[in-house]
Amino acid sequence: MDAPLLLALARHRLALGASVDAIHVSPRAMLLVWSPSHQSGQSSGRGWAWAFLLNPKPQLWLLREGDEAFKILKAEAKVELSRRWGVELKGSRLEAVHGDPRERWLGLDFRRRVLTGRIEGMRLAFQAIPGRAGLRLDGLDLNSIRIGLGAPFPSTAPIPQGDPPPFLRWQERYGERLELALSGALEDVMEGEGALNARHHAWSLAQAERWLLNPAKVAVDRRLASERARLERLGDALKKDRTRHQASLASKEMAARLSAELYRLKGLSGPVELLDGSRLELPSGMNAEDAAQRWFAVAKRGERGLARVAHLEADRLRQWKGLESGDVPPPSKPKTKPPMTPKSMREEKRAGGKGQAFRSVMIEGFEVLVGKGDADNDRLTFKVAAPLDWWLHVAGVPGSHVIIRNPDKLSEAPREVLERAAELAAFHSKARVGGKVEVHVCRVADVSKPRGFEPGKVMLKSWKAIRVYPKA
Repeated sequence: MDAPLLLALARHRLALGASVDAIHVSPRAMLLVWSPSHQSGQSSGRGWAWAFLLNPKPQLWLLREGDEAFKILKAEAKVELSRRWGVELKGSRLEAVHGDPRERWLGLDFRRRVLTGRIEGMRLAFQAIPGRAGLRLDGLDLNSIRIGLGAPFPSTAPIPQGDPPPFLRWQERYGERLELALSGALEDVMEGEGALNARHHAWSLAQAERWLLNPAKVAVDRRLASERARLERLGDALKKDRTRHQASLASKEMAARLSAELYRLKGLSGPVELLDGSRLELPSGMNAEDAAQRWFAVAKRGERGLARVAHLEADRLRQWKGLESGDVPPPSKPKTKPPMTPKSMREEKRAGGKGQAFRSVMIEGFEVLVGKGDADNDRLTFKVAAPLDWWLHVAGVPGSHVIIRNPDKLSEAPREVLERAAELAAFHSKARVGGKVEVHVCRVADVSKPRGFEPGKVMLKSWKAIRVYPKA
């Protein structure tokens, strides 16, 4: 809920005149039931109530006592918590509203006459900032009450830092009528029909349907959004793969032209001239025979890569059509392990009994696993990792094996993910204080461990190298 709207709704209630008839408090919400008022046109049977919602989203709802959402929140209320707040607030009258249209914070001043005839004042503060939502009741006179709900926050109003976008939108929309809109005198501060009370009530019922009455639908929408974002990321990665593989197909034509004239170019290196007058630049350090074989191999890998990309694209399109047709993927369930035997328990337990053999971090949506020791490195590489996952290790220095998970079987990891994983590999090695270091990157399928090798020591079939600074 935007700060200007929050302030306008509170000032509108102040203009109608309001006193607290009942209060119901639960750990996630507070219900203030207002006494019937002739000014607001309420009937005595079904009064209005404010609902200060803290979770799952800080908002201010306006409900009737007969609404289903009101009944649910009232049923959640804790007797002792409600009694404690009710002792201070019940029977009090709203006298003033404090707030700034640039900050989601309200200060509501209440006053009431006690049995001794003395007038007591208190301030109910509502902070509607996501992640820091809370309610706070402080005494304004001699009574030093302090009751809190939700996240703790200072008793003073926060100082706004500049003009946030919601306030700028209100300025642009209302212009000279801005103060009138902030006072709650304009109905069109909320969408809908009728008076502001009716619009606020209709909006509150819609929010209650989403967040309170039908939370399963919210979970489904969240899963749909997550799946769409994943498929979009996969589509971008496949597009890059397709472009790279198509570029590698050009080497097939060069290899064919070169192999057709190997009878006279055999053993030559550097630039060679073909019979049609064109020139080919051979890779450095390679003769014509090796260059032809290398270009054929590059083209073959490109063809295999394009076939794999086409398969993944078809699978991605099938999943996307399923989402569009309402086929919601089920929530992921934790994998269950088979019953542990004494032998498997001994194999599972690390030396010293310190738990899992690797650390797990998320980088740009990719899971990265970092080994903790020599024996754990072997287990991570050869028992946990999949053949198409990426494997990283600092060149020539003892350190942790690092695995980048590749469940979508992409042919190449994003550059930023590789660099961040390489920084972790450098940090979890004995080259941590050695400045910029070289890190080897390859597929897990290219890692082998010949018989007799020490724990943690492996052999690589092929790899690429990147240079990074160690960083945790």
